[in-house]
Amino acid sequence: MTDSDGSAAVATGTGDRSRPRAVLPALCATQITSWGIVYYAFPVLNPEITATTGWPVGATTAAFSAALLISAIAGMRVGRIIDHRGPRTVMTAGSVLGVLGTLLIAAAPNLLVFFAGWMVAGLAMAGTFYQPAFAALTRWWAPDHVRALTIVTLAGGLASTVFAPLTAVLADHLTWRATYLVLALILAAVTILTHALALKAPWPKAASAPRHAHGGAVQVARSRPFWMLASALTLSAFAVYAVVVALVPLLLERGLSTGQAAWALGLGGAGQTLGRTLYAVLARRTAVTARTTSLIALGGVTTAALAIVPGPCTLLVVLSVAAGMVRGNLTLLQATAIADRWGTTHYGRLSGLLAAPATAACALAPFVGAALAAPLGGYPALFAVLAFLSGIATLVAARSAPTNTHVGDDER
Repeated sequence: MTDSDGSAAVATGTGDRSRPRAVLPALCATQITSWGIVYYAFPVLNPEITATTGWPVGATTAAFSAALLISAIAGMRVGRIIDHRGPRTVMTAGSVLGVLGTLLIAAAPNLLVFFAGWMVAGLAMAGTFYQPAFAALTRWWAPDHVRALTIVTLAGGLASTVFAPLTAVLADHLTWRATYLVLALILAAVTILTHALALKAPWPKAASAPRHAHGGAVQVARSRPFWMLASALTLSAFAVYAVVVALVPLLLERGLSTGQAAWALGLGGAGQTLGRTLYAVLARRTAVTARTTSLIALGGVTTAALAIVPGPCTLLVVLSVAAGMVRGNLTLLQATAIADRWGTTHYGRLSGLLAAPATAACALAPFVGAALAAPLGGYPALFAVLAFLSGIATLVAARSAPTNTHVGDDER
């Protein structure tokens, strides 16, 4: 976005705004901790939860997925609040809710209370995960927000690296309930005061909306380009996250051992981090619609390759890393989609609306993917269907360019 008339600065804000020094390192720390405890601890602890309580795996997983759906719904309201008041109150309250939800999960005597704990955790996700952090950085850092977003998502990518092993170590010495209690204390210590103190800087006034966004957030949210973009990202998110969950079963069908499949999945996570480091270069060199279409298409290509290639192990690992790189870029694509097209004026609100269906799709993808694998005849066939779904998303994304554009890359 380097138009010679300076229009890129109009689209994403001015460069004169103060950038509180504490915000970026604070959000890096809190994203690692919030994601690590509220999200990634569950898949580590769930086998012990079901084994010791006798609760069905489907029921406990449903509680976790319900939290993601609550997060998607609440995120739309959270975005509007941040647009008007800034992130401090929302993210501090979200941290408190995260601690309360984790404590409620730990103490749950039955499934009903367990579900209630995850409902509270879902509200915490809406107030502490990427979307509010993205809204804060986009307003404070514009027009250089891509660099800040990249740094925070790189940190967030370490959440599983740090907290999955830590949770496993704690679970080796403590019950799952005691493990969640310890994690709740860590969450409280790292995130509550950090959000309350680091995010207290003045909230800068929003930049003027670009000319093609006249009419405000309501008009943009009702426009055909917005719904095309939301549809494309939702279809892509469903396909991508179904692939993540189904990758290990696919590789087991290909003849890999459990250990080899786990390594392939882990290295795919490393590829995700690597991919995020490349996004800023991609953003500078491509138009916004072309970038969106290309990345979604690449997601389909890597998924199709995993469906077709039978081996050897090394090649399958390479494909897993490539798929991870695409996932990493797709995270930043969604983070920058609103500012790139419609400016930062209503970023929080529009970003919440854009993310809601995609988050819901991510919540449903594991169940739907697992349910389809058997009737389709196995995981290679499932991956072929997911690749086809990504192809549809690519076609939809190609039709998401803002109309009557006066600002942005699509003019070039």
